[in-house]
Amino acid sequence: MTTGTTGLPRTYLFTWAALVGLLAATLALAYVPMPGPLNLVLALGISVAKALLVLALFMKLFRAPALTRAAAAAGLFWLAVLFALSATDYLTRKVEPVGDLSAPTGREYQQGGR
Repeated sequence: MTTGTTGLPRTYLFTWAALVGLLAATLALAYVPMPGPLNLVLALGISVAKALLVLALFMKLFRAPALTRAAAAAGLFWLAVLFALSATDYLTRKVEPVGDLSAPTGREYQQGGR
């Protein structure tokens, strides 16, 4: 591995620069209105790219032993299960107004009327 002037491996510097660039892309994407779910798709794509950079270069997962890769895959599998269960709970709830939902005005707490 070649090192730069600071003693850090050049690969880490390029990875850091890529992560900062993807962070800037995420920030810019937050201010760009796009039709339909395109913002969500692009944001998830950027986050997957950032995760792959971290997995590949910082965790060295692609050159790791098979047991380490299996443990990482199992963790991602259970994370997907938890997201799926949370999504089914969220998507199957019915939100119905109950009672009087008028906004408080402050008059409810007038002096003498508890």
